[in-house]
Amino acid sequence: MAITKECGQQMIKLTKEQREVLVSEVQHYYEVERSETIGELASADILEFMLKTIGPYVYNQALEDARKMLNDRFAAVEDELYAMHKRPLR
Repeated sequence: MAITKECGQQMIKLTKEQREVLVSEVQHYYEVERSETIGELASADILEFMLKTIGPYVYNQALEDARKMLNDRFAAVEDELYAMHKRPLR
């Protein structure tokens, strides 16, 4: 999966294999949860809509989660470095 720019917005670009799996998952969802059968084209359209609509929110949250994790790790490293300071002899 890659992130590409489309018309000034970030767009999630899936590999062919990822897209095929997700299209199948959408079809399965409709079959199991809604007792409806939808074709591959309709499923691909739904997937594309969801990626464009929900994708930016998920992407932004993932970035925020990564930022928080890195900040926590950097804070821990800073604490460890501070603890390693030697007191000078008088």
